[in-house]
Amino acid sequence: MPTRVELPFADRRAAAAQLAAALAHLAAAHPLVLAIPRGAVPMGRIIADALRGELDVVLVRKLRAPFHAEFAVGAIDESGWTYVSEHAPLAGADHAYLDQECARQLALIRHRRQLYTPARGPLPARGRVVIVVDDGLATGSTMIAALHSARARHPQRLVCAIPVAAPDSLDRVRPLADEVVCLATPEAFQAVGQYYERFPAVEDSEVVATLAARATRGT
Repeated sequence: MPTRVELPFADRRAAAAQLAAALAHLAAAHPLVLAIPRGAVPMGRIIADALRGELDVVLVRKLRAPFHAEFAVGAIDESGWTYVSEHAPLAGADHAYLDQECARQLALIRHRRQLYTPARGPLPARGRVVIVVDDGLATGSTMIAALHSARARHPQRLVCAIPVAAPDSLDRVRPLADEVVCLATPEAFQAVGQYYERFPAVEDSEVVATLAARATRGT
């Protein structure tokens, strides 16, 4: 793994290239790379190509705080399993609100499954090396849900890979994976986007095209 990382990353592609280098020891396993939509999907493609693996998505959604949509109070995975953070009540997320928010986000997850992989379900993960990728960890909620979802599919080894993370969030995530590869943990962490020179939104159309192109080429 690189011992020094210059921040900010130029863009997600640059971060993915550095992550791929740090994950090179897993290339012989032809891993399954599970990217968290939407931002990590272009990154997942770069990593899967570099490691001669397969690319798929792991569908999770953050549970948004009532009065601050960008702040996560938890997350939900495709099965409906939920993680609720300890600070959820302080953010105004009571049980009634969380029930409604879970229903909203689960409906979006199901819509995305139909949109992203209409002709198939998730790729098999049992007995494989599985790498879960995101473009960064702020609260860590979505990664917690993604690792839980991936672990339930019985991988042989589960790896969490992120370019940058808040140190306390990385500590929460670390016990859930067999290996964690993180390039940088700056102390003054505020938001993932501050560590990228260019951090544009990734649209659904790009996710669909990326997954379709990967399926066409194969491994």
